[in-house]
Amino acid sequence: MAQAAATPRGAGPFSVFERMVAWRYLRSRRKEAFISVIASISFVGIMLGVATLIIVMAVMNGFRAELLTRILGVNGHLILQPMDRPLDDYAEVAARLNGVGGVRYAIPLVEGQVLASGNVGGGTGALVRGIREEDLNKVELVADNIRQGTLDGFEAGEGVAVGVRMAETLGLALGDRVTLTSPEGDVTPFGMTARQKAYPVTAIFQVGMSEYDASIIFMALPEAQLYFNSEGAAQSIEIFVDDPDAIDDIKPLIETAAQRPFFMVDWRQRNHTFFSALEVERNVMFMILTLIVLVAALNIISGLFMLVKDKGRDIAILRTMGATRGSVMRIFVMTGAAIGVVGTLAGVLLGIVVCLNVESIRQFFSWLSGTTLFNPELYFLSQLPAKMEVSETVSVVLMALVLSFLATLFPAWRAARLDPVEALRYE
Repeated sequence: MAQAAATPRGAGPFSVFERMVAWRYLRSRRKEAFISVIASISFVGIMLGVATLIIVMAVMNGFRAELLTRILGVNGHLILQPMDRPLDDYAEVAARLNGVGGVRYAIPLVEGQVLASGNVGGGTGALVRGIREEDLNKVELVADNIRQGTLDGFEAGEGVAVGVRMAETLGLALGDRVTLTSPEGDVTPFGMTARQKAYPVTAIFQVGMSEYDASIIFMALPEAQLYFNSEGAAQSIEIFVDDPDAIDDIKPLIETAAQRPFFMVDWRQRNHTFFSALEVERNVMFMILTLIVLVAALNIISGLFMLVKDKGRDIAILRTMGATRGSVMRIFVMTGAAIGVVGTLAGVLLGIVVCLNVESIRQFFSWLSGTTLFNPELYFLSQLPAKMEVSETVSVVLMALVLSFLATLFPAWRAARLDPVEALRYE
């Protein structure tokens, strides 16, 4: 009863008294300047660790999403190639496939590798895609991103559409002629001879993926059939579906509608290695960057140990006044946890601000350093993307809070173990 009577007023669990003492321990005083410096370093470490995790994961998510959008925006989700005979009935097959539920459109194609040369440079490798005008207008990533020229009358003329990076490399403008050279040309008594023909540039597109903007040439399907010796036939049919992740469910329906044997390859099989590497890199980066938060949490431990040593006399006074071991432990837990909580919230705010302005920041540092950061030729995309996911951000916040809380337990437990006499001697 006597001890209970001596207990400070309002000294219940996480009471005003405990919060007041914890706050006093957080405030900097001249003789505790070193402890305050360690607390500040811990705060900055947790803030930067959380912000770095959020920014890096958002950039990697954006990188994957943008690549997936552009890869699947130009290439079909499912590619059908004939197995028994040439695909000379491509128009009828495509019409049947367009009637399958879940299929957005089916596009017959003729493709071939060529050497493209223009007004400057020695030429560059290119992929010619022969496609019908009506089908090219369905490919929104291309049709909605025509920078110069038009696709109107594309099939009626002999013009081609090239990417903006290819136009820059070869020095091409609208109306200029690009010369295409194919190794598979005419058969002569002396063997196969290369085929070479010049086509006017009637459209220049920019899909935002440097590899496609620098290497793809769209040509009218009839002209491509003549150029690649495929008169009256297509080489493949590319199918775009509403839900790429449900491609397995629609394959049987497509196989039935085709009414002839096809070899099928979906987008996951074509890009499995690429996206698997991105996923592995994303997971590894998360684990590595988590170490930044862990190091900051260790700083909290060292700071609290020094604080316990410095506050030995205060602990003795609190225990003499009737404060329980649990009360002392909660005071030091709140002192350390406050650093973690505030640091985490500041890190989240910093991460969000950077993610929302990541492209402007990239451009600023590119201007400051005089170099091209995030070179499109190396990273495929023309600008730095960032896509924050709520679940991922919440997991980063919870991880930082849990590590910060765990870091406070052992020093707080050591402080609570001291009785008044030991605390004075510890002092």
